[in-house]
Amino acid sequence: MSRPPRRPAPGLPDRQAILDFIATQRTSVGKREIAKAFGLHAQDKIALKSLLKEMMEAGELETGPGRNLHKGGGLPKVTVLRVADIADGQAIAVPDRWEHPGPPPRLRVIEGRKRGAFGLGDRFLARIEEQGGGLAAFPMKALAKSEEYILGILRREPLGWRLVPVDKKARSDLAISDPGDAQAGDLVLAEPSGRPPRVTGRVVEVLGDPFLPRAFSLIAIHAKGIPHRFDESTLEEADRIAKQPLGHREDLRALPFLTIDPSDARDHDDAVWAAPDPDHKGQFRAIVAIADVSFYVRPGSSLDRSARSRGNSVYFPDRVVPMLPEVLSADACSLVANEDRAVMACHLHIDADGKLLSWRFTRAVIRCVANIAYEEAQATMDSGAGEYLPVLQPLWDCWTALKHARDHREPLALELPEKRVVLDEQGRIAGIAVREHLAAHQVIEDYMIAANVAAARALEKKKAACIFRCHEAPSREKLITLKDYLETLGQNLAMGQVARPAIFNRILARAKDGEHYEEVSQQVLRTQTQAYYTPENVGHFGLALGSYAHFTSPIRRYADLVVHRSLAAAYRLGDGGLHAEEDKTLSKTADHISMTERRAMEAERDTIDRYVASYLSTMVGDVLKTRITGVAKFGFFATVEGLGGDGLVPVSTLGAERFVFDEDARVLEGTESGTRYAVGQRLELRLVEASPITGALRYELPEAGSSAGPRRDRTRPRGGFTPRPGQSRVPPGVRRGRR
Repeated sequence: MSRPPRRPAPGLPDRQAILDFIATQRTSVGKREIAKAFGLHAQDKIALKSLLKEMMEAGELETGPGRNLHKGGGLPKVTVLRVADIADGQAIAVPDRWEHPGPPPRLRVIEGRKRGAFGLGDRFLARIEEQGGGLAAFPMKALAKSEEYILGILRREPLGWRLVPVDKKARSDLAISDPGDAQAGDLVLAEPSGRPPRVTGRVVEVLGDPFLPRAFSLIAIHAKGIPHRFDESTLEEADRIAKQPLGHREDLRALPFLTIDPSDARDHDDAVWAAPDPDHKGQFRAIVAIADVSFYVRPGSSLDRSARSRGNSVYFPDRVVPMLPEVLSADACSLVANEDRAVMACHLHIDADGKLLSWRFTRAVIRCVANIAYEEAQATMDSGAGEYLPVLQPLWDCWTALKHARDHREPLALELPEKRVVLDEQGRIAGIAVREHLAAHQVIEDYMIAANVAAARALEKKKAACIFRCHEAPSREKLITLKDYLETLGQNLAMGQVARPAIFNRILARAKDGEHYEEVSQQVLRTQTQAYYTPENVGHFGLALGSYAHFTSPIRRYADLVVHRSLAAAYRLGDGGLHAEEDKTLSKTADHISMTERRAMEAERDTIDRYVASYLSTMVGDVLKTRITGVAKFGFFATVEGLGGDGLVPVSTLGAERFVFDEDARVLEGTESGTRYAVGQRLELRLVEASPITGALRYELPEAGSSAGPRRDRTRPRGGFTPRPGQSRVPPGVRRGRR
C-alpha cells in the first residue's frame, strides 16, 4: 500500500508543481535547479531533499545520469538511444538501457541532417520531447562507430560467410559481405551496415583463436568497449615522467612500512605502519601511505585524458588492463620493497576505541621493507613468529581498536564468496577456487577505510571539491520485496523502522546456521542499492559512515586520483593539485567513472563465466551437484556446488506437468505433484550445454535424459563450424544463457 503524500513544508512547492516544472524544462533537472526555480533557502533545501526522496520512493520520480530527475517510469530529458527500426525512411529509437516492467517506449528520431542518416543499431545521445501525443528524439551526438562493432566467430556456410555473435543476448547471426583476411573459426570484430532486411557486416579486425584461454578476457574487453591500448604519446609521456626526481618530501624511510596484498597482486599502491602513541597510553599512531600518482599524472596531460577515459583498471584471471601504463602502475608508482617511492601519507591518531582523533596529509618518501601476501601475514600472526612479526604486531594491536569501532557502528556484514580462476603454465584453466577470507584481509580493509574517511572529512573541512563514494539506503520497494520473501520463511521485517545495516545483519544472523542462509544472503544483496561516485555527499549506508571517499588506490581508480589532487590543492602540498576546470566538471567525471566501474565489473564477471564454462565443457552429459540460484516463470537457474557457473533449466524440460511461478516465494511448483523448485535448494542436474565463448550453460533433470546425446557424440560440431586441430569442440553461438 503506497504512503499518502505528506503535506509540503512552508515554502516548498507541492508534488504536482515539481512534476510540472520538470516536464516543461528542455534540459536535465536536478535538486539544485528545482531549489533555484522556486527560490528556496537553505532550510527549505533540506526539506526539499526529503520530499524528493519520498517522491522517488513512491515512483513519481526517478534519477538518471548525473543524479538528474525525471518522471517515474519515463525517460530523462537527455539520454542514450538506439535505432531499433526504420519504417518508411523514419528511424525509430528505443532507450539503450530500459529497466522498467513492460516494453520500452519507441521514439521518432527527428534528424537535422539528410533523411535516413541513421541506420539500424546506431546509438546516439538525444534530447527527448513530447510531440504530437508521442515522444520525439532530437539527436545531439552520434556515439563512436567503434562502439557498434559486433564481436563474434566467423563461419563459412554454403550461401556465404556469417558471424555468430558471442553476446548471449544476440538473437541472430550476421551475414558477412567482406571477411578480409579472416578464416572460418576466427574471433573477429565486424562493422554492420545497411538497413533491414539487408544488414551485412565487414570484418575490421581479426582477434585470433576464440578457444585459446587468453581469448576469454579479450572477448570481454572488446564486447564492453574497454580501452586497452595506450597511444604512443601517452606511453612516451609515461616513460619521461617516470624518471623525474621525487622532489622535496617528508622523509619516512626510517619507518618499516609493509604492503600486504593478494599473492597474485600486480601492483602495490598502499603501505601501512602503526605503533603505540608514546604520549598517550592506549592510543596509536598509524600511517597509510598511498602511491603519489597525482605527482606523476597531471591534469590535462595525455596520461590524464587516458586515465579518465579508462576510469579504472580491469582485472582478469590472465591479464590486467591498467588505468596507467605499466612503467607507472607496475614500477614507478608501485610501492615495491627496498626502493624509494613517492607517497601521499595519511597520518592517523587513533584512540583505544578506534575513533579517529585527528589526521593530516603530507607528501612523503618511504622505503617498504617487504611486499607480503595476506597468507604470510596471517601465518606470522597465528604462529607468533617470523621475520616481520615486530612490524605486524603493532599493526594488529592498532587494528584491534579499529575493529572495535567497526563493530560498534555495525556495517553490513554480507559474506559473499569470491571465486578465483587458477591457471596452469600454459594459461589453461586448472580449476576454480574460492578465496579464503582471513583476518589479515579485514586488517588492511579497516586501515584503508580509516584513511578514506579521513580524506573525505579533510576535504569537507576545507570545503574543497571531492568525489565521494556513496551508497544509499535501500528503497521502500526493495524492502517490501525482502519483507514478502522473509515471510515465506516465517521471518518478519518491520517496515516502520529506519533502515540500518544492523537490521540486515540480524536477518543474516538468524539464517546463519539454517539451510536458507545462502538464499537469504542473496536476497539481502539484491535489496541493496549500487554504490556510485558523486561530488554531493549522501553517506555510505553499507559501511554505516556519514562521509566516505576513495583515496587508497589511485594506481587503479581515477576517483582516488581526483581526491589526491583535491587534497594537494586544499592543503598546499605542491604541484599536481586539482584545477579549477576539473572542479567545474566533477559531476560529469563522477558519472563517467561510475559507468566505467560497472563496465569493469561486468567484464570481469563475464570472463569468469567463460572460464567456468570452459572448465565444465569437458563434463557435458555428466550429472553434477548443484544449487538453485534463481527462479523465474520460464525455469530456474542453478550453479555447480563449489565451482560456480549459473545455467538455465528451462521449465519446458521439467516434464508434461504444468508449473506455476510464485513470485513472492520465488518458487516453481507443479500443479499435480506439488514438486517445488526454490532458491537455495540442492539437487543433481545433468549438464547439457557449455559454451566457453558465451559463458552460457544449460542443465536438465537427470531423468529427462541428455538432450546433448550420447557422450561419445557430444563433441560433434554443428552449424557448419569446424574446429581447428587442438581446438575445443564445444560449438560457439549457444543462445541460452543465465541472464
